Amino acid sequence: MSISFDKALGIHESALHFRSERAGVLANNLANIDTPNFKAKDLDFKQALNQKMNASQGFDLSTTQSRHIDASGFSADEGDVLYRTPQQPSIDGNTVEDQIEHAEYMKNALAFQASFQFLNSKFTGLRTAIRGE
Repeated sequence: MSISFDKALGIHESALHFRSERAGVLANNLANIDTPNFKAKDLDFKQALNQKMNASQGFDLSTTQSRHIDASGFSADEGDVLYRTPQQPSIDGNTVEDQIEHAEYMKNALAFQASFQFLNSKFTGLRTAIRGE
C-alpha cells in the first residue's frame, strides 16, 4: 500500500508555502516604506485556505476541439494580493505603516513556525510508522 504525501501531510504543506509567500509580500512592504505612492499589499490566509479546500471539488473543464488546452494541471493562486487601507494616510501617498507591517510580519513568522512544527510532527509520525516503533 502506498502513502500519498498529500493525504499524509494534509494542509500543513500548503500553509507553510503560503506563509513564506506572505513573508515576502510583507518584507517588500517594509523595504518600500519610504517610496512615494507605494501601496502596501497583503495576502488573506482565510481566502487562500478556502480556495485550497474548494480546489479539491474543482470544476469540469472539457475540451470540444483538439486545439483546446487540457486544464488538468490548472490550479488557482494561493491567494489574491490585497491592498491595505492605511489608518493614517501619508502626504506622499505611501500606505505602508511601519508598526502595522512589523506586527503583521511577526504574526506571520509565528504562524510560519507553527505550520513548520505541525509539518515536522507529521514527518516524525510517518518516520515512526515506517520504522515500526
